[in-house]
Amino acid sequence: MKTTFSAADRKGWMSLLATADEARLTELWQGCGIDPVYDWLRPPEAGGVMVRGRMGGTGAPFNLGEITVTRCAVSLDDGTVGHGYVQGRSKAKAAMAAKIDALMQTSAAAGVRKAVLEPLAEERQAKKSARAAKAAATKVEFFTMVRGED
Repeated sequence: MKTTFSAADRKGWMSLLATADEARLTELWQGCGIDPVYDWLRPPEAGGVMVRGRMGGTGAPFNLGEITVTRCAVSLDDGTVGHGYVQGRSKAKAAMAAKIDALMQTSAAAGVRKAVLEPLAEERQAKKSARAAKAAATKVEFFTMVRGED
């Protein structure tokens, strides 16, 4: 059974999967206990992707350079298609991402979200908060004192 989700929801879980630490993703995926039956639509393959940038976020685009990306696509036995795109050459991580993407479109979504995505999101937020706290500790407050020489 297919579930409904928004493009923003899918963007969120694809981002979590793409940026997750491979060892942690493997641990969570194995702990999830779901092993779907699937066929490869596109087996994992590594290739290069051109990264573009903009000065100041609004300037003219320019080619920054290439990064290695591994991608794959799976089809579950019910026809649900999942895609995995990860930076680097990890075929196993791309395959896990594709299977999780496919499962997130089925009735198994709630279980996968609780077992895999929520812990990844919490860990990402904790790292972000720790980084912000470290930066805040070095913040310098500048102020001007008013002199009485008007």
